[in-house]
Amino acid sequence: MNTVRRLTGHLARGIAMIWVVTTISFVIIRNIPGDPVMGQYEKLIEQGMAPDQAERATAALYGFLPTGSLWDQYVGYLNGLIHLDLGQSLSTPGAGVATIIGSAAKWTILPVLGGTLLSFLLGVTMGVYAAIKRSGKLGDVLSISGSLLHGVPQYVIGLLVTAIFTTLWPILPAGGPVDIEYVPGFNAGYLVSLVQHATLPVLTYALASYGGWILAMKSSVATVLGDDFILAAELRGLKRGVLFRYIARNAILPLFTILALSLGMLFGGAIFIETIFNYPGLGLLLVNSIGARDYALMGGTFLVITVAVVAANIAADLMYAVIDPRVRSGGAA
Repeated sequence: MNTVRRLTGHLARGIAMIWVVTTISFVIIRNIPGDPVMGQYEKLIEQGMAPDQAERATAALYGFLPTGSLWDQYVGYLNGLIHLDLGQSLSTPGAGVATIIGSAAKWTILPVLGGTLLSFLLGVTMGVYAAIKRSGKLGDVLSISGSLLHGVPQYVIGLLVTAIFTTLWPILPAGGPVDIEYVPGFNAGYLVSLVQHATLPVLTYALASYGGWILAMKSSVATVLGDDFILAAELRGLKRGVLFRYIARNAILPLFTILALSLGMLFGGAIFIETIFNYPGLGLLLVNSIGARDYALMGGTFLVITVAVVAANIAADLMYAVIDPRVRSGGAA
């Protein structure tokens, strides 16, 4: 019963959050200078079309009247969302926003999901050693490496790995999702090319995220080391391997929430990384839609990111309640 109540509360808050973010995004997007819909409307009039005909033609093309009020556009937008219709792309007439986003999402999931999981596994493992060996050289090296990588922007890391692996040591392709000579499908050439092109984006994202994970895990382990149950276990002579597992298992709990949110954010893509490597994911799609003033595509991308983050947050809270009995029993909320 508590789980159902918790889930219901999360869903209600999640829907409210999605509505708020969607509304704010809608207003901001519609106030960006340079209205492509009005531009198309004026272009039709210049070509000799009557204003009412130009208005109907533009509305048929883009889904709303160019001369309509912001409120009318907002009501129409919400009506479309209720019917699971994200509208038509303004920069690619005739193409549905949902179709475009779905096509871009598959290219984002591979590098960002792979980089996130790789950096998480390496970061939490090294974070444990950095905390336990904090008074030795190994702890210093791990902490310094984490701090340095955490402070370097994604685009700098992307440029560095590009220079190393495509210029100084040219063993990987510089950009694009796959070589154009291969036919898409489950054939060796296409799959090898796919992996080769994804390697640098995955490596860049993993290096950019690794520093944050190792520092967060080190801090969490240091906190757990001061808990009473650890001190009692040490006094009772618990074996180091068993003690290590207890420390790591308790220290990693807070990081699951961060991991879930990171996985939710993968739908936003790594904008700088995808731009550097010309990787056609959601990040690059968002950049291009902003440049083209594509209202529908921008709104659809923001909506997908918002829904993914809210869903990840709900999943993280429910998962935390499952893996931590104290939260389930209400002992530590």
